[in-house]
Amino acid sequence: MLTVSVKWQKETFPAVEIDTNLPPYVFKCQLFDLTGVPPERQKIMVKGGLLKDDAEWSTVGVKQGQKLMMMGTADVVKAPEKSPVFVEDLPEEEQVVAVGHTAGLYNLGNTCYMNSTLQCLHSVPELKSALTKYTNSTRSNDVDSLSHNLTVATRDLFNELDQNVRPVAPLPFLTVLRKKYPQFAQQQNGVYMQQDAEECWIQLMYTLSQSLKAMESSDGTEAKGLFGIDLVSRVHCPESGEESSEMESVYSLKCHISQDVNHLHEGLKIGLKSEFDKASPSLGRSAIYQKESRINELPRYLTVQFVRFFWKRESSQKAKILRKVTYPLELDVYDFCFDELRQKLQHPRQVLRDEEGAKLGLKKSDAAGSSNSGESPDDPMEEGNEGKEVGKSEKKPHLTGIYDLIAVLTHKGRSIDSGHYVAWIKQENGKWIEFDDERPSERREEEITKLSGGGDWHMAYICMYKARVVEF
Repeated sequence: MLTVSVKWQKETFPAVEIDTNLPPYVFKCQLFDLTGVPPERQKIMVKGGLLKDDAEWSTVGVKQGQKLMMMGTADVVKAPEKSPVFVEDLPEEEQVVAVGHTAGLYNLGNTCYMNSTLQCLHSVPELKSALTKYTNSTRSNDVDSLSHNLTVATRDLFNELDQNVRPVAPLPFLTVLRKKYPQFAQQQNGVYMQQDAEECWIQLMYTLSQSLKAMESSDGTEAKGLFGIDLVSRVHCPESGEESSEMESVYSLKCHISQDVNHLHEGLKIGLKSEFDKASPSLGRSAIYQKESRINELPRYLTVQFVRFFWKRESSQKAKILRKVTYPLELDVYDFCFDELRQKLQHPRQVLRDEEGAKLGLKKSDAAGSSNSGESPDDPMEEGNEGKEVGKSEKKPHLTGIYDLIAVLTHKGRSIDSGHYVAWIKQENGKWIEFDDERPSERREEEITKLSGGGDWHMAYICMYKARVVEF
């Protein structure tokens, strides 16, 4: 950990901490919080040139107490001034082009939490494909009737969304959801209450994972393979010296928010550590245990939840943390992975770098040529492969640990029991669409990165990232 001073325009920030275990991009996010200058606009002068986002601090040469200079103009975060153009107001043929056959969902009375969840999950083509194959004959014996009905309702609703450009009323789905999970049927003064989108996401994901188990396949297109994250944890009791390891599967990573968290990377790091009380066999009483987790298996789609709500004792209700926490369009989780998984990721990551370098006209690195280690496909020209044609060998997709943002579920308001949820989805054509219930509207990518909090505007509550894969 280093402490430096940063001069920006007429201001000087005398004690800015640098965690040298985190990339310089996180340091830029700290400066963003102090100055309002987005990381991509920052130019930080260091010895020999400008500070790069992916540089190693050990090679940068920054010293304790050093004075750094930053250039860049601050950004003003505010709601978009231009009124959105609603897709439903366009001619029908233009709606198809703009939204890609994806319709909005009518709000059936405080159901924005459900609509935004459904729109995010509907954006996953592999999930839609798996649901299309789900029938009574594929239903497992241990799947209860309500879980089966909810899975069928999800399948039918997704099909209806794909076949319409006009808004769809999700009443059959809502009816089954409330039967399966009565908490979503709570009323106050005869009106259905607002519910938590993350709770809806968890319950629906759990149901689909159970129902689609009977269809598990080697290509990982079941719910577990698409969204499941396997964690390996070290549990340690400092007082007794007891130590053990645990394995668990989860469907999202948590980004914990504190006064020290300015960027998603920092919140995820905190979220993978915890402390809890439990009985110690060696001490004969309860003691504090520390748990530190690492990712042991990655999914095709990585879900991240911002832990923005907490229980406020004085008001006996859940309050919201409004703090601004930035998140990237490209997320690299390599640093959060278990050692064995890191080893597996190294070759695919090198292949990815070579492919991206080739697009820029760069030569393939020597590292890729020497990192086969049994993971790369057979060379068709090697001995024993003379009969195979070049390019005919079967290629398989490999995860790289790098993910691209494809969906953001936001919450506007200060209480989990009120406010409004919206889904922001990236289409296959690269356009972003804001799904505000039945009103889809096109958005610019720069608007998506501004949904990071810090006020009463929409802020990210759940982010979904799609894995960047390579085939070899």
